Amino acid sequence: MLLSLIFLSLHAYSVPAQNVTTGNANYLANTNDGIARLQKWYNKETGQWDTTGWWNSANVMTMLADFAAINEAYTSAAVSVFENTYGQAPEHKNAIVKVNNATTVETFTWPNIPHGLGSPAPVTNGDFLNDFYDDEGWWALAWIRVYDVTEDFKYLNTAMAIFADMIKGHNATCGGIWWNKQHQANVAIANELFLAVAASLANRSGNRPYYLNWALQQWRWFAKSGLINRDLNINDGLDLNTCQNNNGVVWTYNQGVILGALVELSKAQADSSYLKIAAGIARAALKKLSGADGILHEPCEPNCGGDGNQFKGIFMRNLQLLQEASPSPDFNAFIFKNADSIWANDRSQDNQLGLVWSGPFKGATASTQSSALDALVAAVASQTNNHNTTVKY
Repeated sequence: MLLSLIFLSLHAYSVPAQNVTTGNANYLANTNDGIARLQKWYNKETGQWDTTGWWNSANVMTMLADFAAINEAYTSAAVSVFENTYGQAPEHKNAIVKVNNATTVETFTWPNIPHGLGSPAPVTNGDFLNDFYDDEGWWALAWIRVYDVTEDFKYLNTAMAIFADMIKGHNATCGGIWWNKQHQANVAIANELFLAVAASLANRSGNRPYYLNWALQQWRWFAKSGLINRDLNINDGLDLNTCQNNNGVVWTYNQGVILGALVELSKAQADSSYLKIAAGIARAALKKLSGADGILHEPCEPNCGGDGNQFKGIFMRNLQLLQEASPSPDFNAFIFKNADSIWANDRSQDNQLGLVWSGPFKGATASTQSSALDALVAAVASQTNNHNTTVKY
């Protein structure tokens, strides 16, 4: 059933001919300018970015590592941030309370927790673990990407230690892994991250069979879980009472992480069929979540809170991974179009980047900035590849 839906979706989305952009903008310069503004929010003491949260900071790290991988001139500055965050962030974790249901994804940091949500779990310092398996997955992927850039095994070892903790959440009521250590929800994002980390470690660690087994087991369950609906969109999670799709919001990041996970699984198995599945999911996402102008939108816009502000960049980052593995003119044009619109329509005079990429600019945080930068970094990578330059991945 899944493969037949994939086949039907292969031409479900295309960029109209009059809207195709050529990718001639100076994405490298734009990205450098955007990162310079982002780093004004970087707090060297905490190793995190002010105005955003714990898991968001992991995604900022991934974006910076992606940029360093394709722009050698930025590597030294990036490595400095990697080292500082690696040392400082585990000692400055904040107590958090999260809400994750069919319609809402939001994180609240102590002491700014609304009445009625309860008290946060105690924080243990010294590592990148907390009570939420999705948070752990973001940090694992960040350190894997930093390892790719630095080839420093301490980062890979940290990712493996995080994954070992994520395994403890396996075998949730409906299968897969739990969202949190209190076993309150079974959501798509935690399960996609578990798959992505396992497949990534299979391609990098010295214990390939172990991690590949976890990745294959997770994908077999995910594909049959019902999380992928008949439109090839991935909903928020499963109803614990029925173990059926909860028909929750189709968030962009749930359509994105699975793309990168399947790219890694394709590499691990030397099996291009995973790329075809990823392409089908990607096309379905573009059809569902982009406007007539070809610009990506989050369902919560223009008010997405601290979590939703991050989501679109995650999609663009993973779309670029798919584009790198299995090039498509439509995906290429989509990446350029969104990068162009961000810079032209959703930017302040001092290069702050906002949430709504079609504009107008209405303010920025480190999460909106880094999310938009994910799109710009994707454009740099696409432009580089179009010029037949080798990209280090």
